[in-house]
Amino acid sequence: MGLFDSKPLSESNINRAINRNPLLFGIPFILLMVGASYALVPLTKTRYEMHDEHVKAVSKEEELHLDKNRKKVDLREEYFRLTQEADQNWEQRRVPRPKGLPEWGVPPTESESRSKDNS
Repeated sequence: MGLFDSKPLSESNINRAINRNPLLFGIPFILLMVGASYALVPLTKTRYEMHDEHVKAVSKEEELHLDKNRKKVDLREEYFRLTQEADQNWEQRRVPRPKGLPEWGVPPTESESRSKDNS
């Protein structure tokens, strides 16, 4: 039994040229990608410029009003102010103890409690 050939029966001129020199396909493809990226630069540039104009569109009156009552913020001052507010609202409360547990120390053993009851 014979082996099958890897070549097709009717090979076109383009297939033969690409098989002989693969750069005939690779170089135009790379040139197309690079050219397309350079062609899209003006479009993306105008897109971002329009977005910036939309964000920065503030009238002169709004600019003056924003600068008038501005307060400088210091992180350290804010931290200490918030911790003082937390300390002022804090209140110590005693947690009720379970029944049978003395106020100080370990609960008495059974032998001690029996001897106290008998006396």
